[in-house]
Amino acid sequence: MLSVSEAQKRILADLTPTGTELVSLAESWGRVAAAPICARLDNPPADVSAMDGYAVRAVDCRSGDTLRIVGESPAGHPFQGQVEAGTCVRLYTGSVLPDGADSILIQENARTEAGDRIAVLSGVATGQHIRRRGQDFALGWPVVPEGRHILAREVGLIAAANHAWVPVYRRPVVAILSTGDEVSLPGGDIPPGGIANSNAPMLAALVRACGATPLILPTARDDAAEIARLASGIEAADLLLTAGGASVGRYDLVQEGLGRIGLSVDFWKIAMRPGKPLMHGRIGRVPVLGLPGNPVAALVCGILFIMPAIRAMSGRADLTVDHDLARLGSALPANDLRMDHLRASLARADDGALVATAFSRQDSAMLRTLADSQALIVRPPHAPAAERGETCRIIRLDTLFI
Repeated sequence: MLSVSEAQKRILADLTPTGTELVSLAESWGRVAAAPICARLDNPPADVSAMDGYAVRAVDCRSGDTLRIVGESPAGHPFQGQVEAGTCVRLYTGSVLPDGADSILIQENARTEAGDRIAVLSGVATGQHIRRRGQDFALGWPVVPEGRHILAREVGLIAAANHAWVPVYRRPVVAILSTGDEVSLPGGDIPPGGIANSNAPMLAALVRACGATPLILPTARDDAAEIARLASGIEAADLLLTAGGASVGRYDLVQEGLGRIGLSVDFWKIAMRPGKPLMHGRIGRVPVLGLPGNPVAALVCGILFIMPAIRAMSGRADLTVDHDLARLGSALPANDLRMDHLRASLARADDGALVATAFSRQDSAMLRTLADSQALIVRPPHAPAAERGETCRIIRLDTLFI
């Protein structure tokens, strides 16, 4: 059986980014930059005030001095004159600093006098409360690198850099094929011995959350010819996921069915729990991941393998799933040869540390426990017994897609 890390390496080594396209700034959220995005201007474009107040010369602005107001400059309307000895200009946050001024006297440190004069209540230092031209970024600077996942803050940055169009990688198309005579569409009558298909919609949601486009195929019966027929024409997708039937039991027919249309298998056993019968291969140019049929195992495999795969195909630079540290909320027995992923709740200790407590039952068919989990406790192969309070590694489910 392959280790989790070796399986991840082999899956990612088989992937390349999709093609690129140009989208509007408003549509760029959630996409991945396909090229460095460089500033088309300086930001700020000029020296501007960081506060509401007055543009002054610091030498004229000692406590007790009085200054004559010679103009006003709202943001977007620069003052056309010059600040000379004994004068000032009323400014607001974002107003361009007038010629002759070298500091900002904030309005809290000024008192309006009769007519057009102010009294200085507290002196200022040269350069105080000024945002210098290009302080944030300068013309030509790469503000967003290639491979960056574009979220709200990147959208704001790209807009500030004066771009209306953004080069991004195309969203990967991920086909999902569920198998099994017992599987029925959710919402309908479930025959004796049958179950509702939770894997297909769950995996589609995972795919969508990762930034790709899911394509749910009809459910295949336990029949190799039908599996082959439903997966034919898969060249239109960038990745094929199957759920169920990836092992070697009498009714595990995914490998045989896909073999009829050219499946070349790389591996199909992983030293992990849940999720041992994971298959990786390729049909022509299309990578294939065969997931276990148990829904918890399917989603854990999705987090460990599908998420990095979609990130790689989307051109992202950050491929790994982050791990955090927590304290164990209960003791755990020694682990065997497989990497374990235990569903767990999270809480905060009095000192603010995260506490992860594994659920007592870890059956890989129990979706309710998965939905109630905020984390997976990750235990390496052959880990010794651990006591309550010991440090453990976790994958946080409550923040995974934020």
